[in-house]
Amino acid sequence: MSIASRRIEHLQGYPLIRRHFVPLILGLGAAVIAAGASAGQSGTQWKTAQVLEMMDRSAKEFRSLTADIENVKYTAVVKDTSKETGQIWVRHDQKMRIEITKPEPRAILRTGDSLFIYNPKINRVEEYDLGKNRSVVDQYIRLGFGTKSEDIKKSYLVTVTGEEEFDHRKTVVVEFTPKSDQIRSQISRIQMWIDEASWLPLQQKFYETGSDDYILFHYSNLLENLKISDSKFKQDWPKDATREKPHV
Repeated sequence: MSIASRRIEHLQGYPLIRRHFVPLILGLGAAVIAAGASAGQSGTQWKTAQVLEMMDRSAKEFRSLTADIENVKYTAVVKDTSKETGQIWVRHDQKMRIEITKPEPRAILRTGDSLFIYNPKINRVEEYDLGKNRSVVDQYIRLGFGTKSEDIKKSYLVTVTGEEEFDHRKTVVVEFTPKSDQIRSQISRIQMWIDEASWLPLQQKFYETGSDDYILFHYSNLLENLKISDSKFKQDWPKDATREKPHV
């Protein structure tokens, strides 16, 4: 949402994603998560149309979500795994906040077409205007959180690959292949572990094109449709913070 965040940079999206949502998202012992994710996968009775229908029902009821988030960035060439942890708050009215707490604090705030990234260590705020790239950005940072099936089908080829026990919950594993050549040049496919009780993602794995690198988002302690105060989405950093508007 980190939603965390290298998930917004080349598409005036993916380079920004890569610079902030991935570094920001760096996280979770990749070996542990990858091993846990691949273990025990089996066949499924679920059809793609059925899964999309259940996600649609969840989207209609979706108002908000809070969760703990662990992010992994795995770089295959050097076999390096980086990790960040924090919390995420998402609301149906295009508002999102991610607070990374470890290893280095950082806040990411999205309200409408504006995205802010605050780094308290250097007291600096970067501000991005998502503008015409808003829908592209949403494909990454909101996939599975209130996303309608008609929007998913416009952007991805969807395949159900199996079912797994994940985080002590029964999940259906779904693979999303981007239809856009521009997006596919950066992300070859996305795997998502969807809780069959809530129909919300417990884990998302983004595979980078042309390498074995990936970005992994793991969500835990999910709470859906609680009231989240408007104050959570305020620009609450110090008034003397340096402000920049980088070109993406």
